[in-house]
Amino acid sequence: MNRVYVCSCFGITESQVKRHAADGACTPRQIASACKAGTDCGSCVRRIQAILGRGACPRREPADQGRPVLAAVDAGEAASALDEAA
Repeated sequence: MNRVYVCSCFGITESQVKRHAADGACTPRQIASACKAGTDCGSCVRRIQAILGRGACPRREPADQGRPVLAAVDAGEAASALDEAA
């Protein structure tokens, strides 16, 4: 079995990073939260960025096209939602 290690500090492989990305991790910070890769010496962060690529996260597509990423929320709706939560 051929394992390509991305993070030597924590023994995280390329396939593990890809699995976390498939589960929804879109940034190196989210990968770090999932498996600690990139949180020690940091030498693997660029490799993680390369694995994720620009098109890896579906939420990035609107941003890449210059559209807002988060849905616009009416200020009145937001206030009422906060009141209900409290």
